[in-house]
Parts: sequence; C-alpha cells; structure tokens
Amino acid sequence: MLFRSVTEADLDRVTAVAVDEPIGWIPADRYLDELGQGMYRPEWTWIAEDGGRVVARALWWGRSGDEHPAALDCLHVDDSVPDRVAVAAELLTAGLKAFAERGARKPPLYNLTLPHGWRGDPAVAAALAWRREAALAAGLTDEVERLRLEWTPAAGVPAAKGRLAFAAASDEEFLDVFRRIAVGSLDRETRRNLAAKGAEATAREEMDFYLGCPGDRDWWRLARTPDGDVAGLAVPSATPYHRNVGYLGIVPELRGRGYVDEVLAEITRCHAAAGAELITATTDTGNAPMAAAFARAGYRTAQIRMIYSAPEA
Repeated sequence: MLFRSVTEADLDRVTAVAVDEPIGWIPADRYLDELGQGMYRPEWTWIAEDGGRVVARALWWGRSGDEHPAALDCLHVDDSVPDRVAVAAELLTAGLKAFAERGARKPPLYNLTLPHGWRGDPAVAAALAWRREAALAAGLTDEVERLRLEWTPAAGVPAAKGRLAFAAASDEEFLDVFRRIAVGSLDRETRRNLAAKGAEATAREEMDFYLGCPGDRDWWRLARTPDGDVAGLAVPSATPYHRNVGYLGIVPELRGRGYVDEVLAEITRCHAAAGAELITATTDTGNAPMAAAFARAGYRTAQIRMIYSAPEA
C-alpha cells in the first residue's frame, strides 16, 4: 500500500471519497472552496492507495497564512479494508512525519466532530472507536473532550450589570493577565502547558495564538473592579467561519464571585453589537464551571469535539 500526499491531478479522486458514517467529515464543495483559500493544500492532503485505488484519505487544515497545518479535519478509511485502524495509523504517521521534516514545531492535533449525545448512538461510537485507536497508535495520545457551543440572537443579548468596567489595554498588560489567569485554570491544554513550559511561555503562546486569529485586536478588553483592580480579561475573537468567544478568564484571587458571567456577557455584547447571528465557543467537558457559565449566558451545546494531540516533549 502506498501512502503519500496528493497532487493537483489527484483532486478528482480525493473529492470523490464519500463518508457514510454518522461523524463529522468534509464534503467536496467545502474542500475545494477552502483549497482555493489555502486552508487545505495538496501537500496537507494525504491518501492511501491500494492497486491504484484510493482506500483512505486524511485532510489536514490550517489558516490561509500558516506555514504548517493546524489540525486534522477528516480521516476516512474505506470499510472494505480489513484493518482500518492499521491503515489509518500508517497514513497519519506518514503525514505527521512529513510535516515534522518540513519544520513543523509540533504535530497538528486531530479534531474529530461528533453529534451531541454521541454516547447513546452505537453507530457514532463505532465510527469514533477505530479513529481513536489510529490516533493513539500514531502518537496523538493526549485525549480531550470539548463542548462546541453556540449563541444566537434568540438567546437574548445580556445587559451590563456594572460590576466590572471594561477597557482597552496594552499588549504588556494583557500578557500579564494571561499569565495570572493561567494559574489554577481548569482548561486541560493550559494545565498541560503550565506543567511543561511554565506560566510565562504558556501566557505568551496563548496570546500569540489569539493575535493570529481572524478577530480584531481592538476588540480585546481588560475587566476591572470598581476599585480599579484587574479582575480578568475578555478576548472576543473569530474563526474563518464565525465570530467566536475566544479567551476569557478571572484572576485567581477574584474567582468564585460570579465575575465570569460579566466577562462572557461583555464578549457576547461585542459580537452582537457588530450584528453577529452566530457566536461559537468551546470548553472542556471537565471544566464544569465554564460550561455552566455558557449555559447561563444562553449558549447551547451544538456538537462534541474529541481532540487528540501529541504530549508535550
């Protein structure tokens, strides 16, 4: 079996692949549209061929200006293949090795989208099972389950309660607050980065990520108490598809006072004032306080994302 990235001549065969499992996948029209925008690329699109027939494909995705892919969006192995796990694992391993040889600092994660309530659907659970085994076999052994949430105008725009004041601030001020709120975070990735890199590097990495997102830096706000003390930060952001909550947090000494609701409301108001018809957000299923805050703010769980990534070195 041959594992390789594709060329322009392969695109008709790549887009002809259809997935009949009840799990997130990328249809041909979306792939071609985002290929034209540089979010999918031939060198990020990998196939497995058996006797000249495409029996598996892996579609890695990145932002238009990225040098390396950020995430695996779609993994499929034809159900005629006797050992789907083995073929998928070898395909992933080949792709990840190539990205590393081209200078990728760390392997892109695997972002697998599932319907809400997937555990009650045997077909979805089965579709996840072999993909999960393949991801683990390819070295993407850090598994996190996240809620993908949505707000629409029907939920109502939250009013400002006046408990916190929001204002623009310098990059240096934001970096300091990113550093402070990382301590004691319930977010799995933040905790992992803290353990591996420390607070300074974790804060810089978080801030650099959001500076590189499609959202506007001018949207960012620091939250302060009536006494002028920094309470936290609000980072309204965007994806290539929707307005997005981005990042928010409360400094450790002021947690437990309900300020998270105020910060989330500020982000929601920012996007709603710009006419957003949909605001997306994500949080770990293990971060119960944040999930509860989203629910209070009118965000509903639309999907579940299983994320597989390589452990920090």
